[in-house]
Amino acid sequence: MTAFWTEPDFDDHEMVHVVRDRASGLMAIIAVHSSHLGPGAGGTRFWHYPDPKDGLRDALRLSRGMSYKNAMAGLALGGGKAVILADEARTKTPELLAAFGDAVEGLGGRYVTAEDVGISEADMVAVSKRTQHVSGLPVTGEGSAGGDPGPFTAFGIYLGIKAAVAHKLGTDSMDGVHVAVQGTGSVGGGVARLLAKDGARLTLADIDADGVKALADELGADVVAPDAIMTTPCDVFSPNALGAILDDESIEKLDTKIVAGGANNQLARARHGQAVFERGILYAPDYVINAGGIISVGTEYAARRDGRQASRDEVNALIEKIPARLAQVWQKSDADNTSPDVVADRMAQELIGRA
Repeated sequence: MTAFWTEPDFDDHEMVHVVRDRASGLMAIIAVHSSHLGPGAGGTRFWHYPDPKDGLRDALRLSRGMSYKNAMAGLALGGGKAVILADEARTKTPELLAAFGDAVEGLGGRYVTAEDVGISEADMVAVSKRTQHVSGLPVTGEGSAGGDPGPFTAFGIYLGIKAAVAHKLGTDSMDGVHVAVQGTGSVGGGVARLLAKDGARLTLADIDADGVKALADELGADVVAPDAIMTTPCDVFSPNALGAILDDESIEKLDTKIVAGGANNQLARARHGQAVFERGILYAPDYVINAGGIISVGTEYAARRDGRQASRDEVNALIEKIPARLAQVWQKSDADNTSPDVVADRMAQELIGRA
């Protein structure tokens, strides 16, 4: 792995910590981008990277995204992210999770972890046995916040899509609005179910063929192959899988009026936000629209640190502010003739003292 500070995605990160525990087989990268507003917070991704440099890239990009996301969500948290470099078989053992928990604890609260791709609520429970700097733990009482942040993320994206439709299409109704959903796991599936209740017309795609078919049957949706979803003619394209999907080639082929989804780092490079903007497509900056999960995790963690239990109502009230933040970004974008991603970045940079 090359020196992290020479990577194009290095953005004056405060900490890049490489963890190696030979006994358990753990190899991980923990990155903290900014602690200006509080400890670096962001989930742990468990993924097999044939080239470890791709894992480093994810840690750098995702931690920076968390700095912006937490700031724009109004949370007293900085930006952090962890990536566990899984082997090809994605072997996950109690010993590996314990070693990761020890690594987080060893950072003394500079990083707070939670679920992300490949990491479950049960995994976070295992990690919590070795560190207090963890969130996304099981709900402990009726109406309490906690647990899988996926449904909270989905709720925020659903509200953000409705806000985008109102801004771009001039309607408050989702009835008949065609949404193409890429990725139908915990987040994308949740978004699809919420949209279906509002009468949206749905086209779904996922690499899990059986899972996406079952969801389509449940919702009365259409299914296309994963490599066809981005070119599907629609009103809203909602990416909810992995990031870096909006590049020179894919943007040219988009047949939509809006891009609004939960995938992190959707723009392959910074210039691609301008490319989307120039095509007249309204873009919802990913770290603004998908903040529901970290709002849940951050609120849960802050409340537990203060010796109390956060409620779901408290979390949902914060998530319901996402549409107003998006509207603020789009209004400034329209007024300044500047792409929404640049507007959002400037707002976030001011909040973390990096204007």
